[in-house]
Amino acid sequence: MLSRRSFLSGLAAASAGIVLARHVLANPLSQTQSVIMQTRVVPSSGERLPVIGMGSSGSFEVGNSAAELDPLREVLRRFFAGGATVIDTAPSYGTAEKVIGQLLEELGLRSSAFLATKIGTSGREAGLAQFQNSLKRLRTDKVELLQVHNLRDWRTQFEVIKELKAQGKTRYTGLTHYLDSSHDELAEVVRKVKPDFLQVNYSVVSRSAEQTVFPVARELGVAVLVNRAFEDGRLFSRVQGKALPPWAAEVGITSWAQAFLRFALSHPAVTTVIPATGKPERQSDNLKAGSGPILTEAQRQSLIDTVG
Repeated sequence: MLSRRSFLSGLAAASAGIVLARHVLANPLSQTQSVIMQTRVVPSSGERLPVIGMGSSGSFEVGNSAAELDPLREVLRRFFAGGATVIDTAPSYGTAEKVIGQLLEELGLRSSAFLATKIGTSGREAGLAQFQNSLKRLRTDKVELLQVHNLRDWRTQFEVIKELKAQGKTRYTGLTHYLDSSHDELAEVVRKVKPDFLQVNYSVVSRSAEQTVFPVARELGVAVLVNRAFEDGRLFSRVQGKALPPWAAEVGITSWAQAFLRFALSHPAVTTVIPATGKPERQSDNLKAGSGPILTEAQRQSLIDTVG
């Protein structure tokens, strides 16, 4: 449970991060809509990042046909038009890196992207080789964030990433995991190496990071990316047939996806949430969660109670 002091300090910081410019979401299925995308600070640098980003596991693991690529091209168009920049991927996500690299190049959007990928192998030489292959697939000579994937061989790979950062091949170092059972270990490793970023699972029903990882991130000044905010889609089945809470409209929430993303963003440790989607209309909906007030403690509890 968040303390009142922590919640209010996070609220103030998040409120200060509203982007002044308005970004247009190109949605051919509805009237043109303006949103205000909020940003939050990366503690190690002072750079501000949009609070809604994008994952690519599953959603960008496709082939080369027009039927597969055209929706993803539109997903990316809406993503950047909505003021978002952070795209997370990994060499283990099938064709995702290749598809992202191809589409960003086609759309001329690489310079607008904050690209995050990972090293997920054992041994120094294997780590360096994997990263070089990622650069080729992403069609770039560097990435903004390079992370140790699920703490695999983290002692070796974090040193590799630090070397690559010194060479200008990445701007930030990171560590990731996606399981509650690994939160204690992740928090311990974060204390040992103090990365620029950590990435962890967090949702309405998976909140253990609040007691383990998030306090360490706030203490040491580590930016936080949140994965699995939808529990790989399982949260939607838990609210099927249920109406949004009565207060949702008051804070601009019009879908369960927005509610779940706003829940994650309401924790002051969180920098950016990275939901994955391959559907343009869902991308537009996700991006709407990047505007509006931070949820209160009562509203957070209401979502917890409703989802069960």
